[in-house]
Amino acid sequence: MATPPRPRTTTREPEELARRLTAWLGSRLPGAKAVDVTVPESNGMSSETLLFSIEHPEPPLKSCALRVAADPAAYTIFPVYDMPRQYRTMRLVAEHTDVPVPRVLWLEEDPGPLGAPFFVMERVEGRVPPDVMPYTYEGNWLHSASDAERAHLAEASVRIIARLHDQVPVSQAQFLALPGDGTPLRRHVASQRAYYAWVVSGLPRSPLIESAFARLEEMWPDDEGDPVLNWGDARIGNIIYAGFDPVAVLDWEMASLAPREVDIGWTVYLHRFFQDLTESFGQPGLPDFLRREHIEETYARLTGHTPRSMDFYTLYAALRHAVVMLRVAYRQVHFGEAEVPGSAEEADMLILHHDSLAAMVQGSYW
Repeated sequence: MATPPRPRTTTREPEELARRLTAWLGSRLPGAKAVDVTVPESNGMSSETLLFSIEHPEPPLKSCALRVAADPAAYTIFPVYDMPRQYRTMRLVAEHTDVPVPRVLWLEEDPGPLGAPFFVMERVEGRVPPDVMPYTYEGNWLHSASDAERAHLAEASVRIIARLHDQVPVSQAQFLALPGDGTPLRRHVASQRAYYAWVVSGLPRSPLIESAFARLEEMWPDDEGDPVLNWGDARIGNIIYAGFDPVAVLDWEMASLAPREVDIGWTVYLHRFFQDLTESFGQPGLPDFLRREHIEETYARLTGHTPRSMDFYTLYAALRHAVVMLRVAYRQVHFGEAEVPGSAEEADMLILHHDSLAAMVQGSYW
């Protein structure tokens, strides 16, 4: 299958960013220059990343990565990009855990230098399971690995989540508590309802997403458990690996305080998303990799906590992903890459995993 063209995600020009970055760097480290500035091909759909090196007699870091809030002129995926919150989260995780997070160096809250706030961190060498085309397709390093190598990677990746949940003191992470009333899970779901309302403001609504929210209420866990620091975007596509061992955990913009299962459900479903997509194009994918029961068993063995109500949490993950996918589709409309759906049913079809989400709502997926 040919790789589809990537949707437009920014109006920024890399050359202009490089010029402005060099000017800013000189103000922080006199005489320093930003060289070899590149935009990685794997740049995400939300915040943007720049890679560069510091040319200076005594650089605090030689190889750097810069994470800048999404281009405000590019129909952003999320309504708010709190770069100080991400920066603080990474420092907290580095201070209290042995989870490998890149060293963060500078935080710039002034949007003037690059047009939006950003932070600079250590650049870690390694490889990342690709999203485009997904690692479940043939022709990439993870798909070509042996079963034993993939099993090692899966175990090590679940261990990252387990260590994060067990090692960060919740008392130190209260700045990640979501606003509102009720339990952390109630607040988390309420924040997703607000996000969905923002996505569809002035645009066709999604009956499928709204039915999933209703189904969540019917399936609500009897015991939510205590909150922990959730990574938020807990998936292997946000980990850099040396060989098959994690060496850097990236992308903390969705971090929050929530039950453990919010992260676990996201890990389970985001793999299922790629696996289902691969199977829909007639390829086998990786059916024995990151299976739900293996993730749950591994997490329980590592933490002593057996994941509960996982049908609820995987549905919640698929629902959250659906809202993001709908926003991505409406950004394509904004840039003239797609047309406004003419009906609510057509809006549902913009969600790539609409069939699997519908099956979860109906209770026929697992």
